[in-house]
Amino acid sequence: MKIEVVKTDQQIQQFLTLPVKLYAKEPNWIRPLDKDIEAVFDSKKNKAFRHGTIIRWLLFNDQQELIGRIAAFHNKKYRNKGDDVPVGGIGFFECINNQEAASLLFDTSKNWLQEQGMEAMDGPINFGERDKWWGLLTNGFQAPLYCMNYNPPYYIELFENYGFQLFFKQICFGMHPHEKLQPKFYERHAMVAADPNFTARHFRKSELKKFAADFCTVYNKAWAGHAGNKELSVNQCIKLFEQMKPVMDEKIIWFAYYKQDPIAIFINLPDLNQWFKHLNGQFNLFAKLKFLWIKATKPNTRFLGIVFGVVPEWQAKGVDSFIIVESAKVIQHKLPYEEYEMQWIGDFNPKMIAVAENLTNERSRILTTYRYLFDRNKPFHRHPLL
Repeated sequence: MKIEVVKTDQQIQQFLTLPVKLYAKEPNWIRPLDKDIEAVFDSKKNKAFRHGTIIRWLLFNDQQELIGRIAAFHNKKYRNKGDDVPVGGIGFFECINNQEAASLLFDTSKNWLQEQGMEAMDGPINFGERDKWWGLLTNGFQAPLYCMNYNPPYYIELFENYGFQLFFKQICFGMHPHEKLQPKFYERHAMVAADPNFTARHFRKSELKKFAADFCTVYNKAWAGHAGNKELSVNQCIKLFEQMKPVMDEKIIWFAYYKQDPIAIFINLPDLNQWFKHLNGQFNLFAKLKFLWIKATKPNTRFLGIVFGVVPEWQAKGVDSFIIVESAKVIQHKLPYEEYEMQWIGDFNPKMIAVAENLTNERSRILTTYRYLFDRNKPFHRHPLL
């Protein structure tokens, strides 16, 4: 077998198209957009390059057939609670069902990371934000959500046989959006709704800057400083909302207020993969026109929970139930969605797991972040609870 560093345009294309061959008979796989993968490796688009670097390889068998790929990276800003050694990462792993081949990819990554001063590697993860390409699918082998990893079950053995250990589980929750909520939601909603100072409304594109600023307020109070999340500026939030605007459904994005002050957000988006699965990884001019036609003619029946948060001073006071019930009045009775899935929550965050379980007990899929310590005699510890 032979390993090659990806450098040329031809090698980049091989890196992007290997999964097409591996998943040719896998009905659940949805090919990611090439541009979304390549953005990770573009220093002009990926801010992680400010604090780290990335490399990727292709693996060929003795007949010069492409049989695997992997990327390795390190980022000075990447750190999990409890880490006592510098940790790098691997991602974008694809391989035939052959332990020798997989181990060669892992060994190559480990050796490079050791040269960079790392003492452990997590994977499969992303060189960038955790909302994309994070974790190995270990349960719930259904069609992936947008920018979510998908893999065959045998990848689990490839990782664990090599010596990777469970660092944390990433739990997704699903439900039918027309299911009636539990009675306690309506009881708590009624208590809050009795005070006319509480209101809830859905997003409107015509007021994008106002809602972006409200999002910024709640996000910074509820999330900034937790699990490595940074405080956002209003301009950053406006830019984010403008980027999402073409695919936003106004009636599934909700805000709650107390005397006009934003106190909670419930941000959802249609699952773009329901449209992108028809584009075969492309997003050139023709593909964009095709996307617009598909978007206009093929109803999207799945939407995703992206962010849910309540500012600290209003937590545990029924505001979460208030915004959920207010949104349900519209989503359950006026919209065509048939599937709902929340983006993953780490099992190290029992408070957020409890919030999700109040809404539904259905764990739709589980992804796993693995860790491999280079010092095999060093005691291994799972991600500590928050």
